[in-house]
Amino acid sequence: MNHLMIMPIVIPLLTGAFLLVMYRYNIGRQRSLGIGSCLLLVMFGIWAVVQAGVTDYTLYHLGNWQPPFGIVLVLDRLSATMLLLTALLSLFCVLYASRGSDREGSHFHALMQFQLMGINGAFLTGDLFNLFVFFEVLLIASYALLLHGGGRARSRAGLHYVIINLAGSALFLLALGILYGLTGTLNMADLARVIADAPEADLPLLKAASLLLMVVFGIKAALLPLLFWLPRAYSAASAPVAALFAIMTKVGFYAMVRVFLVVFGLDEGAPANETALAWLWPTALITLALGGIGVLGAASLRTLTAYLVIVSVGILLATLSRNDEQLLAASLFYLLHSTIMTAVFFLLADLIGRYRDQGYDRFSVISPLSHRWVLGSIFLVAGVSMASLPPFSGFVSKAWILQSSSRLPDYLWLWAAILVSGLLIIAALSRAGSGWFWRPQERTHKSEPGLDRGRTATVCVMLAISFALAVFAQPVMDYLEAAARLVYQPSGYVDAVLGDYVHQGGEGIE
Repeated sequence: MNHLMIMPIVIPLLTGAFLLVMYRYNIGRQRSLGIGSCLLLVMFGIWAVVQAGVTDYTLYHLGNWQPPFGIVLVLDRLSATMLLLTALLSLFCVLYASRGSDREGSHFHALMQFQLMGINGAFLTGDLFNLFVFFEVLLIASYALLLHGGGRARSRAGLHYVIINLAGSALFLLALGILYGLTGTLNMADLARVIADAPEADLPLLKAASLLLMVVFGIKAALLPLLFWLPRAYSAASAPVAALFAIMTKVGFYAMVRVFLVVFGLDEGAPANETALAWLWPTALITLALGGIGVLGAASLRTLTAYLVIVSVGILLATLSRNDEQLLAASLFYLLHSTIMTAVFFLLADLIGRYRDQGYDRFSVISPLSHRWVLGSIFLVAGVSMASLPPFSGFVSKAWILQSSSRLPDYLWLWAAILVSGLLIIAALSRAGSGWFWRPQERTHKSEPGLDRGRTATVCVMLAISFALAVFAQPVMDYLEAAARLVYQPSGYVDAVLGDYVHQGGEGIE
């Protein structure tokens, strides 16, 4: 076995545990450990992308127990892409927080590492029960991170966040109980094999389980009507925490891809799968529309960015519901773009708020702004990219989605939702930029605080990644097309994970 496979889980686990022990030591050491761990995760993310490009599936059997009886980690192009994206995002968030945000509360760096452990585990696990376990790990860490720094707004948002996710966890366990009772296994590959041969009498319960899982992952992804916790929670969190949370909704999307296209996808045209995807299509479109309206009506840049997250969720889930390989590849490219750019805007909202005399990031307050030309230029570039205008990755991703969906019979609904929401985003960002940078009030005093070069550089490097995605779009597209092709060949996943167990006619765990 290749033991590098487990490093994205072990490194943040050990780092987080050590940071808890040395909590009373110098904050500089804690920052060094946190940044060093994230740098290692970036290196392993790069290794994972290269490894998945060479070998379709790389397996790691914990305790050397063979599936479906043991815990297995599975690395393919999709999970490798998500690992690298998470590692890069976490590195920028920790760098930004190390400029002072980590001092607002206790155990920031330890909680960040435990959060990364849960996210990476969710991307690598090949077992639905362990997906539940890693969900709980990342959610427990996110509860504490959301409350980091304290305050009434964060406490209120945290309460709503905890309650709805606890309800989701209960539904997740109920769905797992139904699946285990019907199939005798929770290994994803073994589930796919058993569900494909399930008797017709089990179909109603399989449909119920698939719909329950859609609700559970819909809560994580913020799908209508399960999204109303997100704007308040994300806008209340500290900037680096909110930026890291940009990947959280993508975990829900990833889980839907794994469950609906692999677990329920081996039997082509499976009724249980078709039922869930049929419900997903209209709810995703309404989610997209509601996100666009929220963007236009937002009162602050943080709230606007939270609704941008909802817009991205609507686009991703709408494309997933069409059950098309080319469209999935295009949506994965959009996932990379939207995650990076929403994280940029959360950090940018904090950066701008620090240099306004009043109002922080609220649009209704007209206030003098320091370093107007530097911050205005950054906001302009970020706004162009977020509005999906050339030459940035947003334009490439949406153009690819529109082109890929044009082959589908009901593509006009998707086109209308994407284009109208894009127009609303342009209007909202234009309003914000013109109010802050075009006609600001004059400063009453000449002195102004120095520009934080560390925070500014972090945001600029993230913008450069968005531009690099557009420059190197073709090789990235090729990689993601191969990732989508593997997802739509669940038999290869089943053969790779179960191996000889399938050919020996093995049954699920009894």
